[in-house]
Amino acid sequence: MNEPDIFKHYNTDNTFARIIRRQIDCRLILETEHTMAFHDAFPVAPVHGLIIPKGQYITADDFFACASDVEILDWRCVIAKVIHILDIKESGYRLVCNARRDGGQVVPHFHMHVLGKKPCGLMA
Repeated sequence: MNEPDIFKHYNTDNTFARIIRRQIDCRLILETEHTMAFHDAFPVAPVHGLIIPKGQYITADDFFACASDVEILDWRCVIAKVIHILDIKESGYRLVCNARRDGGQVVPHFHMHVLGKKPCGLMA
């Protein structure tokens, strides 16, 4: 039996959409008009933040093709601010975006992981 394709259409009930609507609590790092950054509920590193646009975008390609210039600029500025707030600029960090099933995406809302305070190792 084929499972439904959660990446075909935006699901307004996904976890991050519910966080944006304040239906699920999060440990907020930073919020702007177009972007939210918060601590991951299931961290894989001592510092593990998530950065999400508030708009209904499923993947990076969807976001960069459809978001306004203002949304894209805001999202990029939030990345820099979060790196500063989390105090990982000097020690280093990894930014990760997963896309769809083969990319390991779990929540069908575009997001970036910000990982730090732990050696991440080399990428294959």
